Amino acid sequence: MTHALLPTGLWPVMLTPYTADGAIDWRGVDAVTDWYLNNGSAGLFANCLSSEMFHLSAEERIALVERVRNRAAGRAPVVATGNFGGNIAQQAESIRRMADTGVEAVVVLPNMLVTAEDSDDALKKQLDALLAATGGIPLGLYECPLPYKRIISSELTAWAAASGRFRYLKDTTCDPAAMRAKLAAARGTPLNLYNAYTGGALESLDDGAAGLSPIAANCYPELFSWLCANHRAQPALAVRVQRAMRVLEAAVCVQYVASAKRIMGLRGLPIGTHCRHMTLSVDHELVTLHEAMLETVAELRDALNLQVAPHPSG
Repeated sequence: MTHALLPTGLWPVMLTPYTADGAIDWRGVDAVTDWYLNNGSAGLFANCLSSEMFHLSAEERIALVERVRNRAAGRAPVVATGNFGGNIAQQAESIRRMADTGVEAVVVLPNMLVTAEDSDDALKKQLDALLAATGGIPLGLYECPLPYKRIISSELTAWAAASGRFRYLKDTTCDPAAMRAKLAAARGTPLNLYNAYTGGALESLDDGAAGLSPIAANCYPELFSWLCANHRAQPALAVRVQRAMRVLEAAVCVQYVASAKRIMGLRGLPIGTHCRHMTLSVDHELVTLHEAMLETVAELRDALNLQVAPHPSG
């Protein structure tokens, strides 16, 4: 594990492929890892909500992250969620185990440290204790929607940034003003903000966000990678891409995450739609919605002169 700044750009929230009997599909894990990287991802967020982390055992989480990191093989850094409840000692031990996989930062769920009713002061006290119990391990913060959505204030962002321990902040506020306040609080520190909100992707990049980490990157990562790399040099095209992605996002959200796996399969990845927490219902409406999505993505690729990444072999 290093203590360097994390790279700017796209950080997909990785899906976990499964076999029909519910086991992790390791061939599929390799394939999606390659696909994200072949489509320009700067880093990978493994073991997140999109990965169905709450439906994985502790051993599976470690094995999954190790597999992703080994497959990435230095092509891009990996971060992963590390705390899943219990007292501070138990959560610190879980973070240390995840750090031993070699990830660049272990991401902390604030909603596992305090209740929804607790104050920022209470959360800061818990985070202070966690810092003391985890040595020099680089950390991240994740405004995960489940079990409840705990937003990190700009004041708490400033504290985390000043600590020097935090490298990654996945922002899910969907609020450009709140993001700007957090960006100002973290400016000049090792803490990078990555925006999960597709609707404000371009605005956040223009405001100085380090990159994007949206669910829709599971369906068309190349468009997000292009936006991260070219939003300043090609502003008119960037506006066109942003406008299209706002519309496409509505299709991504229909039966996510299983439907995103179907899109990946249609794009050539050797994975099924199996999930542990849901079953995909495929009807004519979904089929036509996915067809329209893929046609729109292909048209945008043509407008941007983007080449289709080779299909991963798994």
